[in-house]
Amino acid sequence: MATHDNTTMTARRSGLKAAIIPVTPFEQNCSLIWDEVSMAGAVVDPGGDVDRIMAAIDQVGMLPEKILLTHGHIDHAGGAAELRERLKVKIEGPHKADKILLDNLDAQGKSYGFAARNVTPDHWLDDGDTVTVGDQTLEVLHCPGHSPGSVVFKHAWQKFLIMGDVLFRSSIGRTDFPYGDHEALINAIKTKLMVLDDAYAFICGHGPGSTIGLERRTNPYIK
Repeated sequence: MATHDNTTMTARRSGLKAAIIPVTPFEQNCSLIWDEVSMAGAVVDPGGDVDRIMAAIDQVGMLPEKILLTHGHIDHAGGAAELRERLKVKIEGPHKADKILLDNLDAQGKSYGFAARNVTPDHWLDDGDTVTVGDQTLEVLHCPGHSPGSVVFKHAWQKFLIMGDVLFRSSIGRTDFPYGDHEALINAIKTKLMVLDDAYAFICGHGPGSTIGLERRTNPYIK
């Protein structure tokens, strides 16, 4: 199991902890997040390599209670159906606008040469909804553009975000895929993310994490 900066990533204050497991040839950052006290947790964006995700859950001692999806692309959701069956938990998210993507994961997988299964979440999410992880509460920010139904999970008092593929260190999510919308993505970043405090740290869907402050100062796509 790989973790951010070679350690288990801990949000700014105790209570919520997270670890990253890069999965599939896309090196997508599947994340485990859990309540430090109860150890109840969630798997975020299980794109594949389900055996590896299961091993990581055992390694950190997390008690999985749900799966969270930031959006419907295969590298983030391709393993969700299998993992739901193995963990016997429910799937929450993304926004229902990504239903067309989740209904075609099998076809996406065939185009990339590996297996994936279509999946329907147990609960769709909308802007302003909340999800719980143990005793921790995260707010849902609907940030379309990379995909129509992309969401970001925000843990306010720890100033911590699970970003999906909306914003990256020095970059933004691609919008050249079907249903991508560059203007919508930039608008979501500016109106939902750049209004947050500079101290917000985030895990993104690929590569190293960052902070809102660093991206505000240096990201060439939003300066």
